[in-house]
Amino acid sequence: MKTLIILNDPPYGTERCYNGLRLAHALAKADAANTVTVFRVADAVVAAKAGQKTPDGYYNMERMLKRITSGKGEVLLCGTCMDARGLSKAEMIEVARHSTMDELAANAIPADKVLVF
Repeated sequence: MKTLIILNDPPYGTERCYNGLRLAHALAKADAANTVTVFRVADAVVAAKAGQKTPDGYYNMERMLKRITSGKGEVLLCGTCMDARGLSKAEMIEVARHSTMDELAANAIPADKVLVF
């Protein structure tokens, strides 16, 4: 099954990104044949910024994103959203890739499920 998860909210302050990534990880580990693509738009692109330091015991978006890509998962970042927030490719974690709306569309078309958080 191909699942596309689109995340919109900032990485901290709400739990929508957190729960979306938890679901992405659960889907990926449920069946080795599952592929999960996480596309981050708007304030969600900030979650892929490298070097996050969160308090002990608090979830860390950087670690969660790396967990998604350790299997068949992929993390894509809206380039326009990055530009609007002054984020460069060099500031982002290595497992997240700069992307476009055209690539989002290309991932949505063959997806069996598209989930938006």
